[in-house]
Amino acid sequence: MNTNEHEIGKLIQQGESLTLEFKGDLKCLPDRDLVAAVVSLANTEGGDLLLGVEDDGTVTGLHANHRNVSGISSLIANKTNPALSVRVERCDLQGKSVARITIPKSRQLISTSDGLLVRRRLKLDGTPEAVPFYPHEFIQRQSSMGLIDPSAMVLEEVDVSQLDPLQRLRIRNAIKKYGGEQPLMGLADKELDGALGLVANHQGYYYPTIAGLLLLGTENLLRQHLPAYEVAFQVLRGTDVRVNEFYRKPLIETFEEVELQFKPWVVEEEIEIGLFRVPIPNYDRRAFREALVNALVHRDFSTLGAVHVKLDNAGLSISSPGGFIEGVGLDNLLVAPPRSRNPLLADIIKRIGLAERTGRGIDRIYEGMLRYGRPAPDYSMSNTSTVSVFMANAAADRDFLKMVVEQHDKLGDPIIEPLIVLTRLRDERRLTTSDISPALQKSEAQTRIILEKLLEAGMIEAHGTGRGRSYTLSAGVYKQSGQKAAYIRQAGFDSIQQEQMVLKYIATHGGIKREEAMALCRLNKDQAYRLLKKLANTGSIRFEGKGKGGKYVLSI
Repeated sequence: MNTNEHEIGKLIQQGESLTLEFKGDLKCLPDRDLVAAVVSLANTEGGDLLLGVEDDGTVTGLHANHRNVSGISSLIANKTNPALSVRVERCDLQGKSVARITIPKSRQLISTSDGLLVRRRLKLDGTPEAVPFYPHEFIQRQSSMGLIDPSAMVLEEVDVSQLDPLQRLRIRNAIKKYGGEQPLMGLADKELDGALGLVANHQGYYYPTIAGLLLLGTENLLRQHLPAYEVAFQVLRGTDVRVNEFYRKPLIETFEEVELQFKPWVVEEEIEIGLFRVPIPNYDRRAFREALVNALVHRDFSTLGAVHVKLDNAGLSISSPGGFIEGVGLDNLLVAPPRSRNPLLADIIKRIGLAERTGRGIDRIYEGMLRYGRPAPDYSMSNTSTVSVFMANAAADRDFLKMVVEQHDKLGDPIIEPLIVLTRLRDERRLTTSDISPALQKSEAQTRIILEKLLEAGMIEAHGTGRGRSYTLSAGVYKQSGQKAAYIRQAGFDSIQQEQMVLKYIATHGGIKREEAMALCRLNKDQAYRLLKKLANTGSIRFEGKGKGGKYVLSI
């Protein structure tokens, strides 16, 4: 089987998904159905269409009309608007021919030449289906791809005289309270509106933008022109509902009221570190603020659904309608360039001072959890229609916090990367570069730079060399946390312990190969060879067998 056959076989085993479609061709799939399936993939995430494969994965082959696959790409280009370019390959599988049509994700809306506009989605059972692409969803897709800014759209049906002047006072108070751009304070109301982009000139008249309506509109205006805008704050204790409030007020007023609702549920303890008393809240206020602002500002305003803030026994969760924008996902949250679904609104909030000006509010959310020794914020419940973050209500690790406060200067800036490394080593004891790099969402080369800085600061220690090199927290860190014995257990992978580990392994399993010694002691090939040779030279073990089939066994 060649590489192409192998790849298609693997695709069939995966089954249909959002990016993979099977189409049977025994009775010659009609051109209209084929083009519609291609269009639905292009209007979603792109992917592959396997022609000649039934829905259940059975390979039935191509109809005679489709065996000349070079004509398929021309057909699709001629039957789509604008013309869509696809790649088509033919492959013989299980004695039958299959066409693999690879469809790129389109950055513009694609329809069939008949005007059919469809996209793909997953049903409740996880299987995909093609559904109509409705007009209100156009803006959602284009904004997620960074092609338009919905928050900068002008509302011609709203007169600026209908806006609430009291909300401008809230903006000025927010600038003063949160350290926003001070020159904005000296501007008159009309100048402030223009400088922030709350209003825009359209054909000689000024109208509010969507962002302007969110900040200056009345509740009635917001209900009428932004029906999707809503914020819910809930507190649950078991099955008992303590708080259940819904807001449709202007954005800053909503933010302040939700923050006020949240405040009574923050409980603080204190510890003494040197001459200072350091508070330990059950929830970090800055992390909450950044997560709430992110939910309010980056949500999809074309999708019905509230921003939900929920406190329960397990922790705090904040969710907002609209999935991650193009180019951002769970695997690059920490390193993706700052982008917003609503750039104008995001810029206004930063200039007011409500959000992190660098656009790295996500770092503050992580820091607000990790510096107290708590689990990292969890975004795993996010999907294509919702972004959700969960912050666990876990007990703080006082010793870890004390170490972070005392060693803050050594940790450097940004502090989030060292915190991630130290947290992982605290929880998992010993890790290699390849173990740590996914948590940092960086390459192994970039991860090594961070590890070297922590080595120089004396916060971690390295064991071994080359690819088998591993890391533990340093003796000083364990000593600070009162875990001297834990350091000895973790850092004690010296040659004597490695020898004992090999001897115990052989006694248990009857023998050991070099590859097994490498995995057992986290050594590279040369280090494992030297360790086994040393034991053989002392007469403790001997090599039995030949070549790759041989292994080391006890001499006695």
